[in-house]
Amino acid sequence: MFFLCPLTLGQAFGLLSFSWNVKGLPHPRDTMALSTELKKQTQLREVAGVLLQATSVDNWSQIQSFEAKSDDLLICTYPKSGTTWIQEIVDMIEQNGNVEKCQRAIIQHRHPFIEWARPPQPSGVEKAKMMPSPRILRTHLPTRLLPPSFWDNNCKFLYVARNAKDCMVSYYHFQRMNQVLPDPGTWEEYFEAFINGEVAWGSWFDHVKGWWELKDRYQILFLFYEDIKRDPKHEIQKVMQFMGKHLDEAVLDTIVLETSFEKMKENPMTNRSTVPKSILDQSISPFMRKGTVGDWKNHFTVAQNERFDEIYRKKMEGSSINFCLDL
Repeated sequence: MFFLCPLTLGQAFGLLSFSWNVKGLPHPRDTMALSTELKKQTQLREVAGVLLQATSVDNWSQIQSFEAKSDDLLICTYPKSGTTWIQEIVDMIEQNGNVEKCQRAIIQHRHPFIEWARPPQPSGVEKAKMMPSPRILRTHLPTRLLPPSFWDNNCKFLYVARNAKDCMVSYYHFQRMNQVLPDPGTWEEYFEAFINGEVAWGSWFDHVKGWWELKDRYQILFLFYEDIKRDPKHEIQKVMQFMGKHLDEAVLDTIVLETSFEKMKENPMTNRSTVPKSILDQSISPFMRKGTVGDWKNHFTVAQNERFDEIYRKKMEGSSINFCLDL
């Protein structure tokens, strides 16, 4: 269900805005924590056909006018495609494998999230402006919504793609526990929403195709989640070379170990255990749930799988990209 809401900032850009239904009434113990402002943040509104959090749309002018620098590295992912994983890998490389330095702050505070906005806290853009160069930043934005200065300044982009089926499953469980995103409804309802791009940050198909098509025109290192799972050392070496770093074998082995799912799941700097329950309720589903390839088989019915494969063929027609669905 959705209903038309008054146009706000979208009017200035000639864009259509929608407000989507939010989660049901909170449990009494959470009533005080879920303020009016927090409830507002569960709304999604449309920017050029892509659903984003309302607070991001309210901050859209600042986001679009963001001034990137030529030595910026932007980590780019569709949600639930290994964002935290690649962040920790990049940070470990940047810190030359120094585990203590990677414990300096929780992962979400180390790399400003460009489109993040939650007043009265500083926005992602404001945090990035305060960060010394060279900066490592992150985004979930599709190529067509990225601030133009990133392209103009020929920045480096590190993109991680995950197969759509596992991504859908992970995103579903993430929305179940994330109190600042709309309630995903049943698995059947979410299946329909996902394939139609009616989720935050829009269509997986458009997102992945958009970055894949630009990978040879800009400084884009395009990685696959499944490849990192299969051979983490080899893929981490690619990231290291892309970042212009030269680390010895022992340091590389340390990075492989410290960025394993098991290590990161127990690491309070990466597992989001410090985030209040009113925002991420990990009693519903852990933030770091499984981190596997092929979990979609535990969720997709035979009919859903056949339907998805047909939709995938149509939406990805003409693209040379190939995904691994099982290891």
